[in-house]
Amino acid sequence: MPVALLSGGYAILAAILWAFSSFMLEKIAQSLPPKELNIIKGAIAIVLLVATSLLLGEDYHHLPWSEVSVLFLSGIIGIGLGDTAYYAGLKDIGSRRALLLFALAPPMTALIAWIFLGESLDLLSWVGIFVTVGGVAWVVTERTPQEKIKHDPKILRRGILLGALASLGQAVGLVLSRSAMSDGVITSLQSAALRLSAGVLFTLGWVFASKQSLGQWQKSVDRKKTWGLLVLTAFIGTYICLWLQQLAVQGAPAGITQTLLSTSPIFILPMAALRGEKLSWRAVLGALISIVGVMMVFGLIG
Repeated sequence: MPVALLSGGYAILAAILWAFSSFMLEKIAQSLPPKELNIIKGAIAIVLLVATSLLLGEDYHHLPWSEVSVLFLSGIIGIGLGDTAYYAGLKDIGSRRALLLFALAPPMTALIAWIFLGESLDLLSWVGIFVTVGGVAWVVTERTPQEKIKHDPKILRRGILLGALASLGQAVGLVLSRSAMSDGVITSLQSAALRLSAGVLFTLGWVFASKQSLGQWQKSVDRKKTWGLLVLTAFIGTYICLWLQQLAVQGAPAGITQTLLSTSPIFILPMAALRGEKLSWRAVLGALISIVGVMMVFGLIG
């Protein structure tokens, strides 16, 4: 089943921007606790999403509560639980391994959407999903000199578990979001704002319930730099990316959308090259394999 080019373009653009923001996220994750990072970044993006929505004249008074409740649940699972798990895993195992585990999300999403939404994909789309994921996995499993440092096995296992849970949360959240937006009543901006609000409120309640102290990182001498990175990451990696993701979800099956969103590691490569990092033949070949997979998902080859 070919993907509408416009929806696929939204997903690919979101993947590119997420790749760009992942460099900043890895730095921020070393300074802020995962839940606090999720809350602050989300709160900034909520203000931007709601302001944009209201400026465009979108109405919040007559939204169907059945769809709103599904979007709230999607936000709690995908953002409150999934994103927090991802940020915690990022701290434990680094961006490359975390992104590898995030590559589990496309097949999970396609399977869940098939079971609960009845979204069936043709054989070429399934092959494209696994070719894309395989290319991404081959890229991010390459060990760089910086990654040859031995990790504490307990921390490594914890990071892997958190990464897998993040993928599951992303998959479930995206399928729920797709089901709530299927009738076109709720716009992409509204759905992004509702999902993010639910995720942030849930995470905030989680922090209060666990009696976790907030703001300790502000005692650091680098707090101004951290705030700058937070605002920039919230704008690019949450506000813009989540809006693009919801636009993509509206027009394409959940499994295909998630596959395209998961190509971020491929776009990290040229950014790394621009920073002076040397790219291996394996990284380039893995990127080409993923591009072929994406073309199959789009129905451009096969």
